Amino acid sequence: MKQLGNLAIVCAQRPEISLQIHGGEVSVHVGETPRCETLHAEWEDDAAITQLIHELNFGRYATIGKEKKNHD
Repeated sequence: MKQLGNLAIVCAQRPEISLQIHGGEVSVHVGETPRCETLHAEWEDDAAITQLIHELNFGRYATIGKEKKNHD
């Protein structure tokens, strides 16, 4: 649960990402429909949330939304 704040900061900096916390689960929605992908973790699972943060910053989802900004 310590990593929730860090995840919120990462998500707040990227308009193509939506963060939802409900029923003990964290959901991160990346991209726009119809290509939106959703990542999930239990809200108390710091290791899983750390992995989500890593994917958003350096992994598969690091460039989503950045291409659009570079072309504007």
